[in-house]
Amino acid sequence: MKILFVTPELAPWSKAGGLGDATAALGKALAALGHEVRAVTPLYGSVPGREQMGTLVESLKVGVGGDPRRAACRVRTLPVSPGFETWFIEHEDFYGAREIYPAREDAGERAAFFGRAGLDACLATSWIPDVIHCHDWTAGLVPVLLNTTLKPTALGGARSVLSIHNLQHQGLQPRRLMAYLGLPEFLWHPQELECLGGVNFLKGGILHAGKVITVSPTYAKEILTPAFGYGLDEVVRRRAGALTGILNGVDRDEWDPATDKHIAKAFSAAKPAGKDECKTALLRELGLPTDDDLPLVGVISRLWDQKGLDLAAGVLPRFLREQKLRFVLLGSGDAALENEYRRLAADFPRHCAVRIGYDNGLSHRIEAGSDFFLMPSRFEPCGLNQMYSMAYGTLPIVRATGGLADTVTGWDGRDHGTGIVFEHADQGGIAWALERALALYARPQAFKALRKQAMKQDFSWAKAAEAHLAVYRSA
Repeated sequence: MKILFVTPELAPWSKAGGLGDATAALGKALAALGHEVRAVTPLYGSVPGREQMGTLVESLKVGVGGDPRRAACRVRTLPVSPGFETWFIEHEDFYGAREIYPAREDAGERAAFFGRAGLDACLATSWIPDVIHCHDWTAGLVPVLLNTTLKPTALGGARSVLSIHNLQHQGLQPRRLMAYLGLPEFLWHPQELECLGGVNFLKGGILHAGKVITVSPTYAKEILTPAFGYGLDEVVRRRAGALTGILNGVDRDEWDPATDKHIAKAFSAAKPAGKDECKTALLRELGLPTDDDLPLVGVISRLWDQKGLDLAAGVLPRFLREQKLRFVLLGSGDAALENEYRRLAADFPRHCAVRIGYDNGLSHRIEAGSDFFLMPSRFEPCGLNQMYSMAYGTLPIVRATGGLADTVTGWDGRDHGTGIVFEHADQGGIAWALERALALYARPQAFKALRKQAMKQDFSWAKAAEAHLAVYRSA
């Protein structure tokens, strides 16, 4: 097949969360199976190496309204892997800054532009995909264009698939986006694109895509309910027959403790000794003592309400005060929560280390050196870090929601499981889970058995790619 991705993130060039990792790894896996994959994504100011990029179209006139001086772009190209190529949309006004999701008055035009530019690049080069796979809200109006404005073109026969990576982010934009994209007026209706007086990008994608994918089977069920639907559960229920949940996978080229260049010592399930060296090296790097055997709990996360780390901040002081564990966090987000974790590190300097920001190398070292990895999410469409953690023999402590419920098996009190699973998104649930983790750590034989089981889990992208291909064929 010829497969076109439309995505706002593509690692390693752009990444705000798991979306960038997922699109890059899925594209590589599909190309490895013999398919021809292209990914359309903005060329942000933070993307390095423009001088090494090729040019697909020097000046592309894009079918959008507004200021005609802002309706053209250059399309750059760069190979990702054999059969997988990136098409970067270069437009300095829209994407010249470093941020992926800046707060801008023209955020709707900025999102709509790169998707329409990708479609116009296909027409300009006569590369017509069989399937157009749209990722998240910024690409939500692409299926709408294919079903209406672009139906008479060569793209009219292409099938569309939408992946919902997080239903909370929907892209509610002003009505003027209808005219900007040249969409027919009959779509301005509550049963179509209209939502709270604006255009809802994700709603349009859900209604118009041939098939809809979520990033885990449990999340596919959760978003049918008001509790997880964020106002779109009725819309999702209308498309329930077209909805499939497919787990994301782990890119083992990037996340493999046997070959990871970021960590102090390589290790594997068969040769696990290097993990102890990774823990010692991480503690030293963070300025924490290495002269005892306290369990180390790690977190790598955006700091916002979805992740439940505001709840954890209220629970951790007791465990640190009683010197039951050490804790390390790498993340950024809500300023108040950043300050709360900074205070935690200041209050417990021998037991807690906090790094605000993002550091790719340190994220690998936290996965390799921690004993447990805490993910107390209120909801989690898929989650990747719990799968990275298991690959590195770091047992996840997770709430039973979305992809966390689909990937982690709770410790049974004996020698079976791959982590600690708790039910309730509250401080009591997190406290119970941490006590459970301490009880497991105090039983070395059971702890080692679970660590080995976790490292043997198969979350390969090859398996996920086959599941995506089944949906493409169905579409």
